[in-house]
Amino acid sequence: MQSLTVAEIVTRALAEDIGPGDITTNLVVPFGTQADAAVVARERLVVSGATIAKEVFSQVDDSLICEIVKSDGQAVEKGDLVLKLKGNAASILTAERTALNFLMRLSGIASLTRRFVEAIGTNGPKLLDTRKTTPGLRVLEKAAVRHGGGENHRFALYDGILIKDNHIVSAGGIQKALAMAKALAPAGLKIEIEVETIAEELEALKGGADILLLDNMDPPTLQRAVKEANNFFAPNRRRVLLEASGGVSLNTISQIALSGVDYISAGAITHSAPSADLALDFYSRGTGS
Repeated sequence: MQSLTVAEIVTRALAEDIGPGDITTNLVVPFGTQADAAVVARERLVVSGATIAKEVFSQVDDSLICEIVKSDGQAVEKGDLVLKLKGNAASILTAERTALNFLMRLSGIASLTRRFVEAIGTNGPKLLDTRKTTPGLRVLEKAAVRHGGGENHRFALYDGILIKDNHIVSAGGIQKALAMAKALAPAGLKIEIEVETIAEELEALKGGADILLLDNMDPPTLQRAVKEANNFFAPNRRRVLLEASGGVSLNTISQIALSGVDYISAGAITHSAPSADLALDFYSRGTGS
């Protein structure tokens, strides 16, 4: 099954929050009240979800004017305006929390991703995300990773071959798993396999893997794994792509990056990102005609 579209995700989120109606707003906001409002960053962050927030406001009331001041991927400072809103006050209030939930969650991912990318430094390996995402929100969270400067690994189980430890056990070994995958894999898809030791790496290299996922190796072992891969392909200068994964944090990533791997994948950038701090504030109101 393909992922939900942005519009479908927003529709579901609004149905969850509004249900049969916004009872508080309906009781206390006079009919026809108009307002000007803004979404403001309360800390330094990287924006992600601005277009999603705009979709929220549009679905609640398509007469609302929503201006994106800071686009997805832009770094902003505390106090900067991210969105400006004008229109029916009740509609803005009804949409507020859902819009902010998306903005805060996605900007949190983009901001943490940016910190990881900066820790790697220029000319280092590429930072990849994983499938450790919020169910139903993967398309948004992977976009947030891109907004933060990272890159996407496979989107789901159907668009990339990644043979992991339990696949290897089920297949009867590394070379058997690789042989079966190579025999039946769709054209154009690279075959990646997880290895945990240098011995397993060498077996995977002999089996013809395209990418090796070096799982939970410390920096010295990663350096040796890079050397072994280079030596294995020395005669024809070809080298398998190497991805480091496991135990990746802001404290460890710079050392991992120095090992010479091509990619570093980090589940933390999606599953452990704190929500960014943003707020919606009204700064004028009036009655409609």
